[in-house]
Amino acid sequence: MSITSDAGRPLPALMIPLRRCGSHALRLRLNFSREFYSPYPLHIVDFMPLLPLYGDLSDDRAYFQLIVDVVGLQTVSMVKWPNVVFDPVEIFEAIGDRPRSVHQVVWELLLRAGEHSQAKVVMDKSLDSVHYADELLTLFPRLRFLNVVRDPRAQVASINRAILHDFDTVLNVRTWLAAYQAADRLLVHHPDKVLTIRYEDFLADQQAILRQVCDFFGISFLPQMLDIRSSAEAAQISQLSALWSSNHFPPIAAHADKFRQQLSMREIEIIETGCRDYMQRYGYPMLTPAQLPITEELAAAAEAHSSRARQHAWDDLKRDNYRDYILRQGRADYLAGLRQRLLRNAAISPTGLAEAPAARMADTH
Repeated sequence: MSITSDAGRPLPALMIPLRRCGSHALRLRLNFSREFYSPYPLHIVDFMPLLPLYGDLSDDRAYFQLIVDVVGLQTVSMVKWPNVVFDPVEIFEAIGDRPRSVHQVVWELLLRAGEHSQAKVVMDKSLDSVHYADELLTLFPRLRFLNVVRDPRAQVASINRAILHDFDTVLNVRTWLAAYQAADRLLVHHPDKVLTIRYEDFLADQQAILRQVCDFFGISFLPQMLDIRSSAEAAQISQLSALWSSNHFPPIAAHADKFRQQLSMREIEIIETGCRDYMQRYGYPMLTPAQLPITEELAAAAEAHSSRARQHAWDDLKRDNYRDYILRQGRADYLAGLRQRLLRNAAISPTGLAEAPAARMADTH
């Protein structure tokens, strides 16, 4: 069984390590190039809690069901991939003899869509997949990584207000650290496969950073990349969600420090304490003594606060933006429906039901 499955196909790339880093701003600009293809991401991380329920993927029936369900996940995505339709039977026949993995399925969809667009590079913006980098590199040895670093105070402040991870600074600091630590492992073991850029440098000089990224991927920089107002996709997604409303406009460098109005000094110190080493490495000056570590008591209080805030956030979204709410709810309902069907088909006992992880009701940045 061949391990290498991407030879002769577009170069696969993954943006890492965490959402709310300016990832759409970069993706939309790079998409001006016909050599580059990066659709709205599937965020397969939300599907991963279901994976154990499929059982042994060496069983053709189980693997085919997985393929059908991943194709279904693509069809309920908030933003559709233009001009592509996937046939699960065709996908199964194409990859059935390769190493079996949900990532194999996801990347077959991505690479096929990229080939349809005649792209040289296909990038997945599912940043959380940094946690599956080892498996991805086994499946796709040519995979490259665009590591987009952002000031943790600004990134956590943004995540706190998004229908994303959690709704508390303490919990999102932990998420931030886990993602950056995963990226660190790539930097240590595969430094030639990773390009690290700072989002703040992109804000200061879009052209310089975009040229650097284009050189890394081996594609040509285009002046059109600097005119985001002419992007039809940017216009489309800016209407769908408040999270993306700024993507149809040039970035505002002054917003890099907006976290000062969004976070309390206590929250800033929690972030600086946990992320101090990364802040020093990437040149983000400290504002506090950074002596407020996350204790068990802080974490417990954060969990309770986040749970309450999550419900309020969904209620607010339902009231303020029905399209955004219905699209996200539809995806969440699809994942919940898959879980119910998988549990029913597997005839899992009540004990097993309690242990089976629930899919997160989230779609993304």
